[in-house]
Amino acid sequence: MADSSKEELVQLIKKFGVYLTVKMSNLFSISFRNMDLRSVGAIAGLAVAIVFTWRMLRSPSGPQRRQPKRRAAPSSSSQPNAPALASGVRSTSEDSGAQTVIDEFFQPVKPTLGQIVRRKLSEGRKVTCRLLGVILEENSPEELQKQATVRSSVLEVLLEMTKFCDLYLMERVLDDESEKKVLSALEDTGVFTSGGLIKNKVLFCSTETGRTSFVRQLEPDWHIDTNPEIISQLARFIKYQLHISPVRPERVASNVYSSLSLEQFFGSA
Repeated sequence: MADSSKEELVQLIKKFGVYLTVKMSNLFSISFRNMDLRSVGAIAGLAVAIVFTWRMLRSPSGPQRRQPKRRAAPSSSSQPNAPALASGVRSTSEDSGAQTVIDEFFQPVKPTLGQIVRRKLSEGRKVTCRLLGVILEENSPEELQKQATVRSSVLEVLLEMTKFCDLYLMERVLDDESEKKVLSALEDTGVFTSGGLIKNKVLFCSTETGRTSFVRQLEPDWHIDTNPEIISQLARFIKYQLHISPVRPERVASNVYSSLSLEQFFGSA
């Protein structure tokens, strides 16, 4: 209702302005000499009044001042806040779940045994290894005359080595029966079928010097042995060596490493 009245008033002033314009043009066409000061003052005062009134009427229709947002008064009852609280708890729970997924995704992946073998061997492909005390439970050629038993704890590492390496196993024996016992024990573990080891790469000799000669001829990247004398003799010929010993031996060269067992060296013990 108020807006309609304001609009009518504006239209009326516009019409009056048009009328005034016509009259003013007629007045200005008359010589100023025929007008007195009172007439001129009345016209000027009327013009000022019209302009002032027009400005007053236009000011409300201009840009409205932004009203500050009203804050809702806190309710005395706790029930309206319950949905908000539940939503907040649910949002926190979802954020926590998302963070858990992200943390699991960026967790470092645990390397496989095969990857560890490759890294530990520094990508060395050809490996020679003694059987007694490393692969077998027995520690002397005399024991092999009775039996040969593959250590169960080393089997997994041995299989990985046969997949990645050109592996040669060697040992000093006292008779042919000992050779057969060793080959039979290895065959029972499946290294000749599931692994990459072949029987022709299981070498036997009758002296410690013979084993040293095998290693020198094969020129492996790694040699694994329990005899400190052989380790020392081969240190300047073989790139890397691993000395298996129940006690930590004195390091004879920078390229010689030591471990209690083969599986412990690869971290699978």
